[in-house]
Amino acid sequence: MTTRRATDNAKALNAFIAAKVEIDAMLDRLKALSDDHFNTYPDTINWGDVGTLNHYVSLLRQITDAAFKEGEHAA
Repeated sequence: MTTRRATDNAKALNAFIAAKVEIDAMLDRLKALSDDHFNTYPDTINWGDVGTLNHYVSLLRQITDAAFKEGEHAA
């Protein structure tokens, strides 16, 4: 039974690391896009750009609220 548990733990660890690598890659891409002002230029920003960015904020807030147990996830 111990060998099976160790195998399950190793599989879980590998899956965890794979998910973390994927998250890190997404965060790197988002940071680069943010550094480039989400591919917008001051002279061309419109309310559609604002709406898109606010949508991103909403989605990221869901993630951070869950991760940090804030907002609707607060204990």
